[in-house]
Amino acid sequence: MTRVDLISPIDGSVYLSRDILDRDAAFAAADRARKAQPDWAARPLEERIALVLKARDIVGQTTDRMALELAWQMGRPVRYGGEFGGFDERLSHMAEIAPGCLAPDVIEDSDAFRRIIKREAHGVVLVVAPWNYPYMTAINTVAPALIAGNTVILKHATQTLQVGERLAEAFHEAGVPAEVFQNVVIDHDTTSALIAGRKVDFVNFTGSVGGGQAMERAAAGTFLPVSTELGGKDPGYVRADADLDAAVETLMDGAVFNAGQCCCGVERIYVAEPLFDAFVEKATAWAEAQVLGNPLDAETTLGPMANIRFAREVRAQVAEALADGAVAHVKTKPADDGEGAYVTPQVLTCVSHDMRVMRDETFGPVVGIMPVQGDDEAIRLMNDSRFGLTASIWTRDVQAAEALGARLETGTVFMNRCDYLDPALCWTGCKETGRGQGLSTLAYQALTRPKSYHLRRS
Repeated sequence: MTRVDLISPIDGSVYLSRDILDRDAAFAAADRARKAQPDWAARPLEERIALVLKARDIVGQTTDRMALELAWQMGRPVRYGGEFGGFDERLSHMAEIAPGCLAPDVIEDSDAFRRIIKREAHGVVLVVAPWNYPYMTAINTVAPALIAGNTVILKHATQTLQVGERLAEAFHEAGVPAEVFQNVVIDHDTTSALIAGRKVDFVNFTGSVGGGQAMERAAAGTFLPVSTELGGKDPGYVRADADLDAAVETLMDGAVFNAGQCCCGVERIYVAEPLFDAFVEKATAWAEAQVLGNPLDAETTLGPMANIRFAREVRAQVAEALADGAVAHVKTKPADDGEGAYVTPQVLTCVSHDMRVMRDETFGPVVGIMPVQGDDEAIRLMNDSRFGLTASIWTRDVQAAEALGARLETGTVFMNRCDYLDPALCWTGCKETGRGQGLSTLAYQALTRPKSYHLRRS
């Protein structure tokens, strides 16, 4: 049997190894999920909600362990305490709104007709989850899928294999049957085979553009719904009337937190010319104040990137930009040896959209900053991207922000904040960021199918 190693970014050691299921074993898991689904869907909605909430509580009892394990698996400093806050917020909201979202839509109930639209579970939902926020991104789909009556197969990223195991432990301890929620370790070919063979009924994928393309190729001709959240190159625009200090603090945190490995992390900042010099000065000071080091140390604010190959891509983009005339403002930190997973947070100016660092997803602690003359130039540059996940506007004028937001090619428009998922709002994107409807009431629409009842009374 083939095994996979999880290499810790802390020191390059093998943190854990797991066997990879072969095709027959993976298909058997899917068959168990399909067989269990009708009984799970037949349980009262209130019971399914209660079991999911109980699993939440069990996860909440292990936050110290969660923080430590995440540090070893993907490098986030223990000082941030894991992910239970966002995990709880998202799961709890989806549980709260479920009865309303899944209630039948009664069109008519008269002496002549009863006409209703009901929501039915798809069946078996395959969740392919990423490593960068491994608990929160997985629960975005796992919780509403189970609540809606689907069974779930979770395939977690190699970098965070242990997270899938911990989630399975919690849900099973809560009383969710083992066949209803399964965590599997499978390779790309087996994942594609499950999809192409229609062993699942809905696919949710968060990851790279290439990964999303592979999912859609596997599903070609099957008519399976495939929900994707792929790359991003999220911009921020600081207008001349912005609160400068608040903009610097929040945008830089959005660019650097989690070593810049955030789906909606800020990778491009456009600043109104009058504020540009001050913004760069303050942004540089913010980056210089970060403590890059071992994520197990309490004083560390910035840990290593999750894998050396991710760090290599970040360094390559920065080196190319510098060769083309960009200016780096942050001196290399002691923990950054130029080769390993520990990468200095960097502020770049004199950048342009001819540079990869302003076009391709960097997914690291680097941000390019450009001056702009006004709204029109900012909108043009913000839209000059093949991605469209989020965009933020920094201003004191709500009406202006909403008007500018209507011109942005993006899934979410922020004003005076960034890098946040509001579970009451739909998490979605456009262009090469993919297509999907996560969280909010729309998640339940995506994770179920409508069935119409047209009943004529005698």
